[in-house]
Amino acid sequence: MKKAPRILMIGVILVLALGLLAGCGGQSPASDSEQKQEDKMKVGFVYVGPVGDAGWTWAHDQGRQYLEKQLPWVVTSYIENVPEGPDAERVLTQLAEEGHKVIFATSFGYMDYVIKVAEKYPDVVFMHCSGYKTAPNAGTYFGAMEEPRYLSGMVAGKMTKSNILGYVAAHPIPEVIRGINAFTLGARSVNPDVKVKVVWTNTWYDPAAEKQAALSLLDAGADVIAQHQDTPGPQQAAQERGKYAIGYNCDMRQFAPSASLTAPIWNWGPYYVQTVEAVKNGTWQPEQYYGTMKDGIVDLAPFNDVVPQEVRDLVEQKKQEIIEGTFYVFQGPIKDQKGQIRVPEGGKMSHEEVLGVDWFVEGVEGDIPK
Repeated sequence: MKKAPRILMIGVILVLALGLLAGCGGQSPASDSEQKQEDKMKVGFVYVGPVGDAGWTWAHDQGRQYLEKQLPWVVTSYIENVPEGPDAERVLTQLAEEGHKVIFATSFGYMDYVIKVAEKYPDVVFMHCSGYKTAPNAGTYFGAMEEPRYLSGMVAGKMTKSNILGYVAAHPIPEVIRGINAFTLGARSVNPDVKVKVVWTNTWYDPAAEKQAALSLLDAGADVIAQHQDTPGPQQAAQERGKYAIGYNCDMRQFAPSASLTAPIWNWGPYYVQTVEAVKNGTWQPEQYYGTMKDGIVDLAPFNDVVPQEVRDLVEQKKQEIIEGTFYVFQGPIKDQKGQIRVPEGGKMSHEEVLGVDWFVEGVEGDIPK
């Protein structure tokens, strides 16, 4: 009778031991998988619009996907539709708290929040797109979009019949103003009679407002619509009216097959790879990167079949001059809207002047709201 309790106790111990072994064996694969994920560098992205906007945010997200494919030791995440306001600070903080070692904030209005959050997380690298403020752990990045803008202006200047070009513009900041200026300079280089009418939407992403702005420009006589907006809305308006359009951010021809002539486009992927590799290698510095067509971060989308070969050849020649450094978009003589010489013959706007431009060139019809 005394043996029974002893046997029972031995049985209990064996059951507990087997249970522990079974538990350890069942958790092992999951732990290995989790460990592999933890070993990867986390990179976060903050988007101002939805990834499906077919424009600005879509182009950045293509870059994010490229980054993951090129660097298998990286895992990325993104938060879309983040307003350019106090909520941006919350989102940036959230990504930093979650262990992201590099965070790309992809819209101008995030700038001050990037600098504020960067101060609280000195071990995280923050990169702000299109801004101008830096910190020991925060840099900026953008590209010379004025180069393909100029080329797209040449296409528009050659394709217009009314000599009125429409431009749907987002916000009156230097980034947008210099794009309008470059487009106008390109158009007038091949057609001095061209006028560029500007309508502001005061939004980056609003398909209905963008399309309505384009329609108002078409009503005003424009027969080619250009844009600095995040959706194909202006392209679709031109298509409906049987007119032409110049896209932005990516090749938008699928949304307006007969209207979209070409588009100044972004190629963010290689830069994202370069930046993350630099952070991992310990060589990253808080620079203010401004890439060019030569770097490949900006380019011109393929031409629509309706663009004549002579126009293509003309644009291609100018593109090579830009890449080779023999032509600079903002070289004199350049006059402003009032006919005043802003850049004399033989002169060039400095990089700082280009980044801070707050005036329109001759040929632009429209005001810059304060």
